[in-house]
Parts: sequence; C-alpha cells; structure tokens
Amino acid sequence: MFNGIRTIFEKDPAAANIFEVLLYQGLWAMFFHRVAHWLYSIKIPVLPRLISQISRLLTLIEIHPGAKIGRKFFIDHGNGVVIGETAVIGDDVVIYQGVTLGGTGREQGKRHPSIGDNVVIGAGAIVLGNISIGDNSRIGAGSVVTKSIPPDTTVVGNPSWIIRREGKKLAPLEHGSLPDPVHKAFDELNNRIKALEEKLK
Repeated sequence: MFNGIRTIFEKDPAAANIFEVLLYQGLWAMFFHRVAHWLYSIKIPVLPRLISQISRLLTLIEIHPGAKIGRKFFIDHGNGVVIGETAVIGDDVVIYQGVTLGGTGREQGKRHPSIGDNVVIGAGAIVLGNISIGDNSRIGAGSVVTKSIPPDTTVVGNPSWIIRREGKKLAPLEHGSLPDPVHKAFDELNNRIKALEEKLK
C-alpha cells in the first residue's frame, strides 16, 4: 500500500495530500489485486475471484487475479478498466480510464497482452490478444491495438497506426499531444489537390 501511495504522488500532479490519495480507486484496486493474486498464485480456489469481484464492485476496475503486474503501476481515474487473466504488465506503467487489456477469443494459454516497462496507455484504448507492447511506448486515447509494437513507439488510431515522433521525446503523461495520422493524411491530400489545381490553371 505504501508503494502505491508513493507512486501516485510521483505520477499524478493532482495528488495534493495523503488523505486525497487514500480515496483513489486505483490505489484500492491494486491493494485488492495484490492480495487476490497472491492467493491465486498459491492455488487457493474461489476466494481470489471473490476478492476481485468485490474490488470491481467498489472501484469499477476489473483485474483478474491471474494478471501479473509490476512495480509502480498507476491507474489514473480508472472507471471501466479491464485487465485479463494472462495479462503481464511491467514496471512504471500508467493507464487511464476505460482501458481494456483483453483477449480475442476462446483460445487456451496466454491470450492477453504483455505490456513493457514505462508504457502509457491513454483513455479508452483497447489492447487485444497475446501481443507485446515494447518498453517506453505510448498508446493514444481511443486506439485499438491488435498487433505487437516495438519499444519506443507511439501508436494512435483505430485501427492503430505506428507513429514515431521525429526528434522529440514525449513526456510520460503527454498523450494528449500525440500526432493525428488521419489529419496529416488529409493535409497532404489537400496540398496535392491545390498543387494540381494550380497546374490546371
């Protein structure tokens, strides 16, 4: 619990004092998950799932007891977050409300994403299947990711586009400044149309 509190102070500029931080639903979701995951790992039946369902009821965050989550994990806001059974999340990961780390079917074994270290996943993003998200990557709000992406990569859109920022490193929480590939494509088309119209004249 102490590490979770310290992580919130490190990652959330809105964290004003300890009393407010103790009201963060992400903090309590992770507390319940750590207990449920430990019970799950020693093969205790039913109880881990019961704890995760109580946590879901109280926090509106659903984390399967089987999910493996690293250090300094931060869920900001958190309503609607879903993390599947075989998901693996590295250290220093930040996710926002509405994020789903889910499966794509009824296959057995590893069927949920593996998220590297120092990854930021924006609000409403959906990451599906047994794929890997490389270290230091950024997934923009509302993106749908169904294929693995390499480290140090920025992904936006639905379906997702891989975008690399040219010579600029994004700050950890600067997912609101991610590029818009659709807007860029329209700009390029408009410029070509203007050039063709000038030639026709």
